[in-house]
Amino acid sequence: MKITKLLTLVFAFALLFNISCSSDDNVSEEIFYGNGFLLSNEGNFGKPNADITYVSSDLNLKQDNIFSANNGGSNLGDVLQMISFNGDNAYLLLNNSNKIQIVNRSNFKRAGEITAQLNSPRFMAFANNNIYVTNDKYGGDKFVSIYKTSDLSFVKKINFTDTVERIVEAGNNIFVQNASFGFGNKISYITTSNNEVQSTITIPTGNINKMIVNNETVYVIAAGTADSYIYQISNTGSITKTFTLTGVTDATNLEIEKGKFYFTSGLKVYAMDLTATTVPSAPLFTVSNSVDPYSNLYGFSVVNDRIFVSDANGFTQDSKISVYSTNGSLLKTFTAGKGTNGAYWN
Repeated sequence: MKITKLLTLVFAFALLFNISCSSDDNVSEEIFYGNGFLLSNEGNFGKPNADITYVSSDLNLKQDNIFSANNGGSNLGDVLQMISFNGDNAYLLLNNSNKIQIVNRSNFKRAGEITAQLNSPRFMAFANNNIYVTNDKYGGDKFVSIYKTSDLSFVKKINFTDTVERIVEAGNNIFVQNASFGFGNKISYITTSNNEVQSTITIPTGNINKMIVNNETVYVIAAGTADSYIYQISNTGSITKTFTLTGVTDATNLEIEKGKFYFTSGLKVYAMDLTATTVPSAPLFTVSNSVDPYSNLYGFSVVNDRIFVSDANGFTQDSKISVYSTNGSLLKTFTAGKGTNGAYWN
């Protein structure tokens, strides 16, 4: 890149950080969105005001509404549930729009979309050259829809009787969390060679709050009556280790970053080594209280040595984002779009 263009981009970003962007701004320079954080702002349910905020790795530069800014002012859609990546593209799953919008992850220009066989999509994962998407319509069908990554064509639907929520890939197999909103204790194991459910994993104690994957291993955090639990599950579907979080109630928001578990209980944020045998006696830090504690810790992500916490502000105002170091020091606060639910490294 020529130094003159680089300086132009730096100057453009400095302006963006100070004055932000509205959804109908025109971008004259093509901006590179790599080596930074993407914040998913789900917006208000029933309104097409979901958007994405870009923040540079040093947290000093910010641009709001980057989808709209790079696609002629178009709205992204209704309820941005999550962002996922595959190759050069970012996949933006829109729950209430029943759409997966695909963009080039470097410049955020449209690269395709999926609309077929989607009904309140929740989460997605990639395996064996396919895209796997959980769909769970309240009071309606529950299924995983499968698409080819090559041409986005529909492959198959796997129906469920239990709820389907988070979905991850480990060892080229797919794991589906059959639990949502703190109810349910099962995980379905799908073999991608034939796209059939091979087995069901039942955790012994607690209700699943979140399932993630790290280094081809699945981890589940679950809440019991007085304690919480983290279960380690192999990529062949066996529970291989249990961590008991003694005295920690309703633990959720499990993340793993550089050999440590991070999770929350109420407004408390905990950090614990993956090799630890006991839970820390004190939290890493406690998020400041508000009128609505749930809104106050709506989004929680640990990405690239940064802990992102979002206050959704009741979905009536832009979210307040607080960024901490992994030792618990507050580094930065700023606002993003409505209902910020996650942060991703691009």
